[in-house]
Amino acid sequence: MAMLSFDIRVLEARAESVDGVLDTSDPVWEADDTRPVDTGVQVTGRLSAAGHGRFYLSGRLEGAAVAECRRCLSDVTVAVSEDVHMLFAASGLDDADEQDVFPIPAGERELDIRSAVREEWLLAVPAFALCRDDCQGFCATCGADRNTGACSCAPSTDPRWAGLRDLRGSDA
Repeated sequence: MAMLSFDIRVLEARAESVDGVLDTSDPVWEADDTRPVDTGVQVTGRLSAAGHGRFYLSGRLEGAAVAECRRCLSDVTVAVSEDVHMLFAASGLDDADEQDVFPIPAGERELDIRSAVREEWLLAVPAFALCRDDCQGFCATCGADRNTGACSCAPSTDPRWAGLRDLRGSDA
């Protein structure tokens, strides 16, 4: 596993290739995070100086995460592949407090990108997932999983749609 920490003095002199994995057991993950599955998050790209005390990472995050199907709540593995562009700035610089700039603590000699990778990963994981495109989900009346079989509930229509149904005619 390659490191995701870089010597700032080296970065000021030359760009570095990034090719590493943020492992699922890394302490940077918090308890309620949507973690990647077994292989972790693969990070590739190029990290370079972008002016005094500033560094720019242009790269890609790849991995897979387990999410809940939004219709039937079963676990589903979703692929995550995202281009990322991250700016890191030393504390004390004007842009270090900007929302999309990752601060580098004062006096640091190493640029550790793990927290930034974690944050970008969490933003890249889809908020909604489906186990399959034709997932039927649960019956809103009895709660039966309609993927495993039909329930005995009668179809209900909302009376507020009656006017539209009348416009469509009796063939609907």
